[in-house]
Amino acid sequence: MDNPNVAVSAPWKPRVNPWLIAATVALSAFMEVLDTSIANVALPHIAGSLAASSDEGTWVLTSYLVSNAIVLPLGGWASSVMGRRNFFVFCIVIFTVASFLCGAAPSLPLLLLFRVIQGAGGGGMQPMAQAIMADSFEPQKRGQAFAVYGLVTVLAPSIGPTLGGWITDNFSWRWIFFINIPIGIVAFFLVMRLVEDPPWIKPDRSRLRNMDFMGLGFLTLAMGGLQIMLDKGEENDWFSSPFICTFGALFVVGIVGLIVWEWRRKDPLMNLKLFRFKNFAICCFLMMLVGGLLNANTVLQPQFMQGLLGWTATSAGMALTAGGVVLVFVMPFAGFAVGKFSARSLTLFGFSLLALGFYVAAHVTSLDMTFQQASWLRVLMLMPVPFCFISITTAAYVGMPKEESNQVSGLINFARNIGGSILIAITGAQVTSRAMHHEMLLQNSMQPGTLAYSQHMQTMTGFFSSHFGSANGAGMALASIYQQLNLQATTQAYVDVYMELTYMSLFMVALAFLLSKNKPGAGTESAAVH
Repeated sequence: MDNPNVAVSAPWKPRVNPWLIAATVALSAFMEVLDTSIANVALPHIAGSLAASSDEGTWVLTSYLVSNAIVLPLGGWASSVMGRRNFFVFCIVIFTVASFLCGAAPSLPLLLLFRVIQGAGGGGMQPMAQAIMADSFEPQKRGQAFAVYGLVTVLAPSIGPTLGGWITDNFSWRWIFFINIPIGIVAFFLVMRLVEDPPWIKPDRSRLRNMDFMGLGFLTLAMGGLQIMLDKGEENDWFSSPFICTFGALFVVGIVGLIVWEWRRKDPLMNLKLFRFKNFAICCFLMMLVGGLLNANTVLQPQFMQGLLGWTATSAGMALTAGGVVLVFVMPFAGFAVGKFSARSLTLFGFSLLALGFYVAAHVTSLDMTFQQASWLRVLMLMPVPFCFISITTAAYVGMPKEESNQVSGLINFARNIGGSILIAITGAQVTSRAMHHEMLLQNSMQPGTLAYSQHMQTMTGFFSSHFGSANGAGMALASIYQQLNLQATTQAYVDVYMELTYMSLFMVALAFLLSKNKPGAGTESAAVH
């Protein structure tokens, strides 16, 4: 055992039951993922309470996302400096303290500052939780561990808006931050008690003196530019706005500089050379699309139910609950299946079901949608996600050096979050664009000389005249018809977007064939494909 090479290569197992470790780190990750969506519905309350405009209030989300995106891929480097468990605990402390400061913030500028700090703490928690799970379990059981992590990353964004709305309506928006404090304290003590670093992770504080400040600068430019461009794009009419063009240019300069600089550096913040492994590169791209589809649908469905069907946030949230309940049962099954079937086969199965779900959504979405239909639709659209998420995550580690598990988890989570941000922005812009397109088509078929329009207008005028007087009848009828036109046009826009997501899912089915067909349950040294 005096030979360090023997010590590192010897099989390692954690001192405690790995499922206790999985539950512990999943608790921390759940707290962080939940916070990315729980504040959405509270923005009007936050803005009103702090004497800010609605536009200023949206920076509460943007500031968190920018900070989170910058720190997310840095977990591998930070772990090499201070140790993975120490870094994970440090992130929990930062996140918990920042949560208290956010809840106690007396003004919007201070709230934004504390949200940046909170996002920085949260950015390191997701990848470290996944890396800890990956190293705590044998390769044969890794898929089951990732089922726990997958449940966290899929379920938390689904219940976040509902929970945030309930807390805001019944207590105060400040409690959406204060609820993190007891969870953070429990997570801190559990991680300190149960989690340990494997022998191949050894802190090297000398790397802190040689920190890659240039790479950090490029990463900050790229992620700051991208997140602000995506979050504020539709609000500012995209590239017709100099503000958006400026941040778009910052993203391009930052991402090009980051790739060139990090690829050539011997001690990079982000080990981009891992993308030379073909399987890992494909997994990152697929995970980016999975994150995009999942997050886009998590926004689209409640947005449709509240905006067009007129449901309350609580009712919309309850309609999504069935999907979450199904996930609790499907996730473990998908984790078990990873040990029995190849990742490529499960990915193909998952994406095929995902395409079917979006196709059904395009044909079920209407102004007559019932609560039962919305609930079953959510179930159908979430059921395939575990098979995609767990199989891709598991496949990403195949053939990768175990010393790079922190970098692997950081990059795969980075890809998922970036995909979510991009597709949320794109689908939101598409809903607006397609609604305008359908509105023009409907207006062309509703000219005064059209028989159907004239008859409908006459009927509506008679109805309003009998209730509100003849002087108001025609005007109220015209307003009612225009409102119906807008609702129908926007509904058609959602149908178009769901069909676009169907085609994207089918594209992912084809792309999944490029994955290496690993042997189910094999170790990470199998299929080391460059």
